[in-house]
Amino acid sequence: MFRPLSIFIGTRYTRAKRRNRFVSFISMTSMIGLALGVLAMIVVLSVMNGFQREMSSRILGMVPHATIVGVNPIDDWQPVAAAALKNPEVTAAVPFTEMEGMLSHKGSMQPIQISGVDPAQEGKVSIVAQHIVQGRLDALKPGEYGVVIGEITARRFRLNVGDKLTLIVPEVSTAPGGITPRMQRLNVVGVFKVGAELDGSMALIHLADAAQMQHWQPNQVQSVRLAVKDLYAAPKVSGDIATGLGANYKADDWTHTQGSLFSAMKMEKTMIGLLLLMIVAVAAFNIIATLIMVVNDKGADIAILRTIGATPRQIMAIFMVQGTVIGIVGTLIGGVLGVIAALNVSELVGWLERVSGQHIFSSDVYFVSNLPSELQRGDVVLICSAGFILSFLATVYPAWRAAKIEPAQALRYS
Repeated sequence: MFRPLSIFIGTRYTRAKRRNRFVSFISMTSMIGLALGVLAMIVVLSVMNGFQREMSSRILGMVPHATIVGVNPIDDWQPVAAAALKNPEVTAAVPFTEMEGMLSHKGSMQPIQISGVDPAQEGKVSIVAQHIVQGRLDALKPGEYGVVIGEITARRFRLNVGDKLTLIVPEVSTAPGGITPRMQRLNVVGVFKVGAELDGSMALIHLADAAQMQHWQPNQVQSVRLAVKDLYAAPKVSGDIATGLGANYKADDWTHTQGSLFSAMKMEKTMIGLLLLMIVAVAAFNIIATLIMVVNDKGADIAILRTIGATPRQIMAIFMVQGTVIGIVGTLIGGVLGVIAALNVSELVGWLERVSGQHIFSSDVYFVSNLPSELQRGDVVLICSAGFILSFLATVYPAWRAAKIEPAQALRYS
């Protein structure tokens, strides 16, 4: 089968020779280093994707994706919900009231975000019902002032279902200070645990109880909570809906409360990706040292090829082929092993925990109890492409040096 001279000789140079195996050993170490760099980059970015997915599902499964807030309390929320559901991006719309306050129990206090919800409809927009560890969400009854608190709050105050605590909320009054605290006794009817900081900063009460504490009518609500298909489209979707409803409504979304967290996670992934890319770059540029040694070792061969008619371009192509083969093989091996490792890293960590008897990710310390991983095709393509490009660029200088070798000089000192 016909093969161009450059490809034929370049691929032969990558194989071991009886006369000089050291160069082949250096080529092999360059290939292994590149493979390990690609493998590490794929696994680490997949794990970071997994953590981001876990945090997104837990935090954004609890907080509203978006809300349509009334300038005044909304008397009839159903027409607002119906208007929102006309948008194809909206999957659910339920009544919602939110307020801030302080929880007090036996002299201890902590700030809290209180969400007034309808237990019968909360499952459409929230995952809280799936994470109740004590009691029940449907135990929230109007007029009974029940509360579902997070596991961190329950642990901090040493509360269980049936215990009581006090909610303190600010209330506008005609007093000289303008604001007076209002206290309401609450009964703990449930405890949830989603494995995020919301376990210590969020609590749920019935919608009617929230209206009563705000001195509203029992059917009045603050807003309509929306669930959307694409979380990153929530600002535009809610803004369009609020604009269509008129000046009495405004939009809010998760980016105002949790956007900084996810921006930080995205920046962290970018920075770690760049740092790991440096490892790939170092491994790729080891090819430079390898090829320079090959050029020095093959000086006589280059001179002979030049004397029988090989052009400088062909000589340059020979060594570019050799370096590129090392890069392609190393990148492909690292890519395949990285994909396999990323798909099985959770099982591997679980096996290590069973063998060692130690919990690497204890649920008492971390918000996750296992090592999540999410392999994304775009990451694999980007990493392998970077490996290919860096490997190719690393061949240019040594190949150019080989093309500049003068036959007479090379043969004189060979």
